[in-house]
Amino acid sequence: MKPGGHPIGLRLSGRMAELRNRLSRARYFRGHGVHSPFVYTIVREVFMRRELLPGDRALYGALLEAGVSRRRAVQLQNLAIHCGYATFGLDRADAEFCVATRGLGRQETLGLVREAAAAGRTVAVLAPYDGCERQALCRQLVAAHRSTSVDNRGYLLLFHNYLPKQHFRI
Repeated sequence: MKPGGHPIGLRLSGRMAELRNRLSRARYFRGHGVHSPFVYTIVREVFMRRELLPGDRALYGALLEAGVSRRRAVQLQNLAIHCGYATFGLDRADAEFCVATRGLGRQETLGLVREAAAAGRTVAVLAPYDGCERQALCRQLVAAHRSTSVDNRGYLLLFHNYLPKQHFRI
């Protein structure tokens, strides 16, 4: 039977995958269960804010022009202000905070992350769940990453600093 044009099995398996994804993130809801003071502060001070922090808003404007939602643009701008990043780069690795948009190809994204890691810069990979290939790329990035990474559905943050290897799904 195909109510709505989709086989029931496909709808059910998709809903089960979504439920599994939500349950794996529930333990870090609003920062609870996060044993890293750095990541806990980011969750509470950046992810949970709806308004922009006082400071430069250049990244916010660039993200909106690139087609990023207002909510995600506010979060990334607040992260840049919170962490004290003075420069940013969209689809390039020559700044303190590098943002890989969804239009960047697989090889280009891998190159950007590799170059940023060598220089000790933070990377945000936008739309980590935008298709199977993008999900596989993000899983590969997390597996190869040597420091803390944070996945909050809208983007994957790869911090290249002194923190130990940890992965948080928020």
